[in-house]
Amino acid sequence: MTSEQQTAPPQTPEENPIPVSPISPVPVSPAPVTPISPVPVSPAPLSPAPLSPAPFSPAPFSPAPDLPEAPVSPGVGPADPADADLPPLTVPVPEPAAAARPPEARPEPRPAQHGEWRGIVVVTGTDTGVGKTVATAAVAAAAQAAGLRVAVVKPGQTGTAEGGPTDIDVVTRLASPHTSRTLASYPEPLAPLAAARVAGMPPLELYEAVDAIRAEAEKHDLVLVEGAGGLLVPMGVRPSGEAWTVADLATALGAQTIVVSRAGLGTLNHTALTLEALDRRGVPAKVVLGAWPAEPELVHWANLTELVPHLVGAVPDGAGQMEPGVFRRSAPGWLTPALYGVLDDWRVWADEAG
Repeated sequence: MTSEQQTAPPQTPEENPIPVSPISPVPVSPAPVTPISPVPVSPAPLSPAPLSPAPFSPAPFSPAPDLPEAPVSPGVGPADPADADLPPLTVPVPEPAAAARPPEARPEPRPAQHGEWRGIVVVTGTDTGVGKTVATAAVAAAAQAAGLRVAVVKPGQTGTAEGGPTDIDVVTRLASPHTSRTLASYPEPLAPLAAARVAGMPPLELYEAVDAIRAEAEKHDLVLVEGAGGLLVPMGVRPSGEAWTVADLATALGAQTIVVSRAGLGTLNHTALTLEALDRRGVPAKVVLGAWPAEPELVHWANLTELVPHLVGAVPDGAGQMEPGVFRRSAPGWLTPALYGVLDDWRVWADEAG
């Protein structure tokens, strides 16, 4: 019966030629549908496809325990049960990035202004015991308060056999600079070169000191180099064996220099000689009074008047005995803006000091 039903439509003579035309097959689409009907038999291959989900279903279960183990993949996967564990795993990721930022904080210091001294600055004196160490600590404290990274370097420390605090110990207690170091130490309280020879120790070589100081300058905004004694004290030897002084060190470094002077009688001559020696070497220099007395006398006021054109600071006598916090808060008031202080009028300062 089915065969007759299939032959019945083509018995019409008009329809037989129509299938030849491309248009007639359109109504006869049922006939092509039958060959297409076997195509659904392809679900037979599709049926294995549902079989494959069977292995897929266990697959998500097996990675499910593995996903929490990888801190990166959970962030991509949308697995709901693991979502609760993902946030704590992703939180540590920004933390290392934040830890990498502190080094970037170094360029924070403001640009140099008002003739501020940056880079390497040598601190020398007109004599020993004039207050170089406390003046160095004052400049370090004021510079750090201004946001600079500060290093303090002592090329040669002598007198360590006496057991007292070294100059670097004093600076560290008062100012706590970012870096503080001594390049060479000797037991006897003599000039560094003489102390090295007496102790039978190798003297400090000039260019070793220069290299060490420049290395600190690459990591800090300001490097204060405190000498020993006066400007022309023998510090060590050159490669040739010849002695070198703080003046030679300042020249080799191309550094500006702070000359720490006394406030009392005799300071005008000593200060003038030191400034002249530096000027002949092409080293720019300014003066800081190392111990301004609590009760200044006529000689002190007279010396102050003569030295004002060269002055960039005046540290009060006894400042080294201050509590460190008080010292650091007070230091900017003893220095001019060139050394990161706020002292901009010596007449006002003199009235307050008097």
